[in-house]
Amino acid sequence: MTADSPDRDRSSVRIPPPLFYLVGLAAGLGLDYAWPYPVLPQMAQYVVGFALIAASILLVALAFREFSRAKTHVDYRKPTEAIIVGGPFAYTRNPVYVSMTLLVVGIAVAVDSLWILLMAFGAAAGVNCFVVRREETYLEGKFGDEYRRYKAAVRRWL
Repeated sequence: MTADSPDRDRSSVRIPPPLFYLVGLAAGLGLDYAWPYPVLPQMAQYVVGFALIAASILLVALAFREFSRAKTHVDYRKPTEAIIVGGPFAYTRNPVYVSMTLLVVGIAVAVDSLWILLMAFGAAAGVNCFVVRREETYLEGKFGDEYRRYKAAVRRWL
Protein backbone atom coordinates (compact mmCIF):
# COMPACT_ATOMS: atom_id res chain seq x y z
CA MET A 1 0.00 0.00 0.00
CA THR A 2 1.46 3.40 -0.99
CA ALA A 3 0.95 6.87 0.43
CA ASP A 4 -1.30 7.51 -2.58
CA SER A 5 -3.75 4.75 -1.78
CA PRO A 6 -7.05 6.20 -0.52
CA ASP A 7 -7.11 4.23 2.72
CA ARG A 8 -3.52 5.21 3.60
CA ASP A 9 -3.27 8.77 2.31
CA ARG A 10 -2.17 10.33 5.58
CA SER A 11 0.90 10.53 7.76
CA SER A 12 1.68 7.81 10.28
CA VAL A 13 1.65 10.29 13.20
CA ARG A 14 0.07 8.63 16.21
CA ILE A 15 0.29 11.28 18.94
CA PRO A 16 -1.56 14.58 18.45
CA PRO A 17 1.14 17.28 18.22
CA PRO A 18 -0.57 19.67 20.70
CA LEU A 19 -0.40 16.90 23.31
CA PHE A 20 3.41 17.20 23.44
CA TYR A 21 3.05 20.88 24.33
CA LEU A 22 0.22 20.35 26.83
CA VAL A 23 2.18 17.65 28.64
CA GLY A 24 5.28 19.85 28.64
CA LEU A 25 3.31 22.81 29.97
CA ALA A 26 1.70 20.69 32.70
CA ALA A 27 5.05 19.17 33.69
CA GLY A 28 6.66 22.61 33.74
CA LEU A 29 3.86 24.01 35.90
CA GLY A 30 4.23 21.10 38.32
CA LEU A 31 7.99 21.51 38.55
CA ASP A 32 7.63 25.27 38.94
CA TYR A 33 5.16 24.78 41.76
CA ALA A 34 7.51 22.37 43.55
CA TRP A 35 10.77 24.24 42.83
CA PRO A 36 10.15 27.80 41.65
CA TYR A 37 13.16 29.47 40.07
CA PRO A 38 12.26 33.05 39.04
CA VAL A 39 14.93 34.83 37.02
CA LEU A 40 13.29 37.71 35.13
CA PRO A 41 12.42 41.25 36.19
CA GLN A 42 8.64 41.51 36.49
CA MET A 43 8.10 44.14 33.77
CA ALA A 44 10.30 42.26 31.28
CA GLN A 45 8.52 38.98 31.85
CA TYR A 46 5.12 40.46 30.99
CA VAL A 47 6.24 42.51 27.98
CA VAL A 48 8.36 39.77 26.41
CA GLY A 49 5.99 36.95 27.39
CA PHE A 50 2.93 38.60 25.90
CA ALA A 51 4.85 39.64 22.77
CA LEU A 52 5.83 35.98 22.22
CA ILE A 53 2.24 34.86 22.80
CA ALA A 54 0.98 37.48 20.32
CA ALA A 55 3.59 36.37 17.76
CA SER A 56 2.44 32.78 18.25
CA ILE A 57 -1.19 33.71 17.59
CA LEU A 58 -0.30 35.73 14.50
CA LEU A 59 1.91 32.95 13.12
CA VAL A 60 -0.74 30.25 13.51
CA ALA A 61 -3.41 32.53 12.00
CA LEU A 62 -1.20 33.14 8.95
CA ALA A 63 -0.46 29.41 8.65
CA PHE A 64 -4.16 28.49 8.87
CA ARG A 65 -4.91 31.09 6.18
CA GLU A 66 -2.42 29.33 3.89
CA PHE A 67 -4.01 25.93 4.63
CA SER A 68 -7.37 27.41 3.64
CA ARG A 69 -6.00 28.98 0.45
CA ALA A 70 -4.41 25.68 -0.56
CA LYS A 71 -7.63 23.81 0.24
CA THR A 72 -5.76 21.25 2.33
CA HIS A 73 -6.20 19.91 5.84
CA VAL A 74 -4.59 21.17 9.03
CA ASP A 75 -5.47 17.87 10.71
CA TYR A 76 -2.56 15.43 10.49
CA ARG A 77 -5.02 12.52 10.32
CA LYS A 78 -6.37 13.67 6.95
CA PRO A 79 -4.74 13.65 3.50
CA THR A 80 -2.54 16.54 2.48
CA GLU A 81 -3.78 17.96 -0.82
CA ALA A 82 -0.93 20.36 -1.60
CA ILE A 83 2.49 21.53 -0.52
CA ILE A 84 2.09 25.01 0.92
CA VAL A 85 4.93 27.37 0.08
CA GLY A 86 3.44 30.81 0.76
CA GLY A 87 3.11 32.93 3.87
CA PRO A 88 5.05 31.58 6.85
CA PHE A 89 5.70 28.32 4.94
CA ALA A 90 8.25 30.26 2.88
CA TYR A 91 10.40 30.53 6.04
CA THR A 92 9.65 27.36 7.99
CA ARG A 93 8.17 24.04 6.94
CA ASN A 94 6.38 23.82 10.29
CA PRO A 95 4.90 27.20 11.24
CA VAL A 96 2.12 25.62 13.32
CA TYR A 97 4.66 23.75 15.47
CA VAL A 98 6.84 26.86 15.70
CA SER A 99 3.72 28.71 16.84
CA MET A 100 2.99 26.10 19.53
CA THR A 101 6.58 26.34 20.72
CA LEU A 102 6.39 30.15 20.81
CA LEU A 103 3.15 29.95 22.77
CA VAL A 104 4.65 27.76 25.50
CA VAL A 105 7.86 29.83 25.56
CA GLY A 106 5.71 32.96 25.88
CA ILE A 107 3.80 31.43 28.78
CA ALA A 108 7.10 30.41 30.39
CA VAL A 109 8.44 33.95 30.14
CA ALA A 110 5.15 35.56 31.25
CA VAL A 111 5.01 33.45 34.42
CA ASP A 112 8.82 33.51 34.81
CA SER A 113 9.27 29.75 34.78
CA LEU A 114 12.56 28.22 33.77
CA TRP A 115 10.91 24.79 34.05
CA ILE A 116 8.19 25.58 31.52
CA LEU A 117 10.83 27.03 29.19
CA LEU A 118 12.84 23.81 29.36
CA MET A 119 9.70 21.73 28.80
CA ALA A 120 8.83 23.83 25.71
CA PHE A 121 12.07 22.77 24.07
CA GLY A 122 11.51 19.18 25.20
CA ALA A 123 8.06 19.27 23.58
CA ALA A 124 9.54 20.68 20.36
CA ALA A 125 12.13 17.89 20.37
CA GLY A 126 9.35 15.32 20.81
CA VAL A 127 7.35 16.82 17.95
CA ASN A 128 10.46 16.81 15.80
CA CYS A 129 11.16 13.12 16.46
CA PHE A 130 7.65 11.67 16.56
CA VAL A 131 5.63 13.98 14.31
CA VAL A 132 7.71 16.01 11.84
CA ARG A 133 9.83 13.12 10.62
CA ARG A 134 6.75 10.98 10.00
CA GLU A 135 5.02 13.83 8.20
CA GLU A 136 8.06 14.43 6.03
CA THR A 137 8.24 10.76 5.08
CA TYR A 138 4.56 10.88 4.09
CA LEU A 139 5.00 14.09 2.06
CA GLU A 140 8.06 12.74 0.24
CA GLY A 141 6.12 9.60 -0.63
CA LYS A 142 3.13 11.56 -1.85
CA PHE A 143 4.77 14.52 -3.62
CA GLY A 144 8.25 13.16 -4.42
CA ASP A 145 10.71 15.60 -5.96
CA GLU A 146 8.36 18.57 -5.53
CA TYR A 147 8.49 18.12 -1.74
CA ARG A 148 12.22 17.35 -1.76
CA ARG A 149 12.89 20.66 -3.57
CA TYR A 150 10.76 22.53 -1.02
CA LYS A 151 12.52 20.71 1.82
CA ALA A 152 15.92 21.70 0.40
CA ALA A 153 14.87 25.36 0.10
CA VAL A 154 13.07 25.92 3.44
CA ARG A 155 14.26 25.10 6.94
CA ARG A 156 12.40 22.61 9.10
CA TRP A 157 12.04 25.00 12.05
CA LEU A 158 13.66 28.43 11.69
